[in-house]
Amino acid sequence: MYDYCIIGGGIVGLSTAMALQDRVPGSRILLLEKEPELARHQTGHNSGVIHAGIYYAPGSLKATLCREGAEATKAFCTENGIPFETCGKLLVATNDAEIEGMESLEDRARRNGIEYSRLSMSQLRFDEPNIAGLGALLVHATGIVDYSAVCRAMAARIEARGGEIRRGAEVSAIVEEAGSVRVASASGRFDARKLIACAGLQSDRIALMAGLTIHHRIVPFRGEYYVLPSSKAALTRRLIYPIPDPGLPFLGIHLTRTIEGGMTVGPNAVLGFAREGYPKGSFALADVADMAAFPGFWKMAARNWRSAIREFANSASRYRYLQECRKYCPSLTIADLSRAQSGIRAQAVTADGSLVHDFLFEETERMLHVCNAPSPAATSAIPIGRMIVDRLLEGPRAQLKRRS
Repeated sequence: MYDYCIIGGGIVGLSTAMALQDRVPGSRILLLEKEPELARHQTGHNSGVIHAGIYYAPGSLKATLCREGAEATKAFCTENGIPFETCGKLLVATNDAEIEGMESLEDRARRNGIEYSRLSMSQLRFDEPNIAGLGALLVHATGIVDYSAVCRAMAARIEARGGEIRRGAEVSAIVEEAGSVRVASASGRFDARKLIACAGLQSDRIALMAGLTIHHRIVPFRGEYYVLPSSKAALTRRLIYPIPDPGLPFLGIHLTRTIEGGMTVGPNAVLGFAREGYPKGSFALADVADMAAFPGFWKMAARNWRSAIREFANSASRYRYLQECRKYCPSLTIADLSRAQSGIRAQAVTADGSLVHDFLFEETERMLHVCNAPSPAATSAIPIGRMIVDRLLEGPRAQLKRRS
């Protein structure tokens, strides 16, 4: 009998296990991961950015978690010898409408307590000679890291403190009983007093497997990146982001330095036809059938068809993708864009077609299912783990009490 069983070996599941060990020392913890290695999906396919939290409504939970998470991630990396760099991010305005958007972001930065500098056109050109724009916000605290390396260090800490991690342990059944939760997996059958599911791309299926009634489904969105050649790896010193369109749920195509010394361009955000299909053209009949059978998917598609067409066009044409990049980096050429690995975002969509942008939990007496952990979950993972444990041990209002 385990005290706690966690499903999911991404960064949220691992941070939850660490938080449990801090809150309940000596407890028996089992973490089940279906893949042979940890962080194989969203965590291992993201851009590696440590976000500062400039986008989020002042005073919101997401803003607080992001700011706390950035500090906690850097502290964890320092403690465990994981390379990271606080290189800063430039949000670049390329037209008058984006200047207005930049001013709105500047107000959010002030109210969220985020250190920033406003750069004029000439200051931007001096700071980043290869970037063109009417002005920019420099967010000083933004950094880069390898989140897979962070996960390996988390796993080592969990195991060193007595936690058990089973890889290759895909879950096939979950039954909640009077005094425990029984879990069947490829690694065996286990009983735990409480279960926490942090299953990301499979979170809705795990909730349904456990017998919960849910009113959402996960819809996969592919983020397709290009890699710049090594000759362009030092094109910028900072990360370069456009001013986000408030009508779209994603941040837009940006230039991202990697901690390994490379430079990527992207991502776009195109509907995926396989939850875990990373090569271009991936198609999984079961995943498509699940989407097609969910009325909320069609309502979401009807609301967002214009942006969907644009994203599909960018996916199909490197030239169109290049034009998005050249708005702020005019020196890029078509030859600079070579195909890179894609990532897939688990986007929760409700029955009325709304995209879920906040946390979504489903709970029973002995189970807590994290059905949506909003971006930037990797940056915020350490305080998210603490919040999940607060909720598990003290109830839904615990995290609000602790932050009031």
